[in-house]
Amino acid sequence: MEPLDISNLAERRQKSIFAGLFTDAHVNACFTCGTCSGGCPLTGMESTKDEGLDARKAIRMAVFGMDQELIDSRFVWICTTCQRCEIGCPMGVKLVKVWMAAKAARPRDKVPGVLHKGVDMVLKTGNNMGIPEDDYVTLLEELGEELAEECCPGFVTPVEKVGAEYLHFQNSKEAYAEPDDMKWWWKIFYAAKADWTTSSKNWESVDWGIFTANMEASKEIARRKVENMKRLQAKTFILPDCGGASYGTRLNLEKYFKHEFGPETGHNYVYFYDVLLKWLEEGRIKVDKSVHEGRIVTWHDSCKHGRSAYLAFGDDSNFDKARKIISYCIDMQNFREMPHNRLNSYCCGAGSGNWPGPFEKEKTEHGGFKARDIQATGADLVIAGCSNCRDQIMKNLKPKYKLDIEVKYIWEMIADALILEA
Repeated sequence: MEPLDISNLAERRQKSIFAGLFTDAHVNACFTCGTCSGGCPLTGMESTKDEGLDARKAIRMAVFGMDQELIDSRFVWICTTCQRCEIGCPMGVKLVKVWMAAKAARPRDKVPGVLHKGVDMVLKTGNNMGIPEDDYVTLLEELGEELAEECCPGFVTPVEKVGAEYLHFQNSKEAYAEPDDMKWWWKIFYAAKADWTTSSKNWESVDWGIFTANMEASKEIARRKVENMKRLQAKTFILPDCGGASYGTRLNLEKYFKHEFGPETGHNYVYFYDVLLKWLEEGRIKVDKSVHEGRIVTWHDSCKHGRSAYLAFGDDSNFDKARKIISYCIDMQNFREMPHNRLNSYCCGAGSGNWPGPFEKEKTEHGGFKARDIQATGADLVIAGCSNCRDQIMKNLKPKYKLDIEVKYIWEMIADALILEA
């Protein structure tokens, strides 16, 4: 390897695409202690040895003006932006801002995998999968009819209802490939006698714009959600369950659309944790603990619902809310915390677009940290609050690491144990 020529470093730094981040993201404060890479699962992984990068080396590349090398690297894409590096950094360096800048500088036709195609599709059609509006509405209506026959007499999917209390967005992954999964939320709405609706236009809950660092697309995806809220005159906008989508949506709402919310507008937004916990505490939904009797249960703290929400918004309340919700469903003597939990939780390995992304070996090896934490609990039931996390744990980590577990969404757990009044 040739030595790095730093004779023109000052000039390179001035011209660097990362120049603004030297102060804005506190990059200049880095003193190469290595705490970031020490806490990052990517460090020293077998699947990343060919590139040889870790968080400390990558941040030094930015400092030394090695823009193109960082832009071309695989590292910024296999990073799940879990922000363990940032929570540990003694100097407050915002490393993920640097990775996002490098991703944003990558030509869109060089974005790995299908992510940019999904962004293009959602901007053109209103959902990542390009499902036509007529087909989507028909699907919602037919699923509603099925649910009415199965367990919820009189249920009708409230599409485009004006003036509802709650606005709920669907994940196109479910509409396209796992439609029955949508029934869990609908069953809860039914049990709570909730006044809710969903849109037939621009209904995608997921934000792949933030996965690809296309922040204009991310802003537009959030704007469309706000527009649906206003058009349908819905009072409460439920943030998406997907960790990245809830984070990206809230980031944009607070940065660009805060004026659309508050007492003067009659609109507000909440996490799904808030909705579930409120209804449980009020007795609007009741659950039968015997459904999960004898199960040893653990909870996976999603990075974006927890650590990232804390770093961006000073909000770590979802940690306690999730555990409180679970306490309504099981005897907490059977609950086991993972060794690394809450702010110190390990990522599932599939964040920041790595679940639909192309880096199979990397996300599987990264997920090994989570798999070993799950094994350490002795749990046979893992509860998750994010669609990417659930899919990674259930469909990838469970078979690859031979985990003897069942994986459920937290709202699936509630739906399975609901006491439905006749």
